Amino acid sequence: MRKPSVARLRDQSFNRLIPNILTLLALCAGLTSIRFGLLGRWEAAVIAIVIAAVLDGLDGRIARLLDSTSKFGAELDSLADFVSFGVAPAMLLYFWNLEQAGSLGWAAVLLFCICCGLRLARFNTKLDNADLPAWTSRYFMGVPAPAAGGLVLLPMIASFEFGRGFFGQTWVVGSVAVAVALLMISRFPTYSFKRIKVAHHLVLPTLIGIGAFAAFLVSSTWNTLIAVGLLYLASLPASYFSYRRLAGTMPPPIAEAALEEPEDLLPRH
Repeated sequence: MRKPSVARLRDQSFNRLIPNILTLLALCAGLTSIRFGLLGRWEAAVIAIVIAAVLDGLDGRIARLLDSTSKFGAELDSLADFVSFGVAPAMLLYFWNLEQAGSLGWAAVLLFCICCGLRLARFNTKLDNADLPAWTSRYFMGVPAPAAGGLVLLPMIASFEFGRGFFGQTWVVGSVAVAVALLMISRFPTYSFKRIKVAHHLVLPTLIGIGAFAAFLVSSTWNTLIAVGLLYLASLPASYFSYRRLAGTMPPPIAEAALEEPEDLLPRH
């Protein structure tokens, strides 16, 4: 009697595993930031999240370069993003400041994590939507999780440079957390910097600029991260009007939540 054939997984070259390895390293960096937070090593915790953001920016690009994109990789990336840019920053803020606010502080933490999960779920449901115009790939709907993880930490980062006076106020930290959470699940169009193409004559200036940015990041870390956060906030009005010009219609306002699309968020059986 013949034994039934058993499906076997196809062997994978190591190169095709590199994107998933980077994603796992980003996940480890996010989890490590929580450990640093428990130890009260706030600066190291923030640096760990910055490392997670760098790795998150590399894994997708390398996957496309190696032609190793997969559904597994996309789901793993979303899991890593939720931990590194949703749970980890929220827990750091709670340990650092929001614990003083009691239940309200914990509510702000929960809101941020929930909105991060909803934002990633909505993003995943739209990955295979081929009905949208090609130009929409230049934009995200709502602030992406890595950017939100950085923005919500701005009060902590500013306190490293300017002291905890104003930036250590619980109402300031909580207000920033709630505002960024709402930005994540909003319908506000934000630039997708993944689609930026560098013109040939700008390649050299771009490389010089990246080198200068790295130098500033090493020599004046906190001021550089604050500047990056402020520049991103300054880009939001530009992305809004750019999207409006291309679409020809006014997009919904900033506070419009993702729950307006229940068909994308409710589980299907």
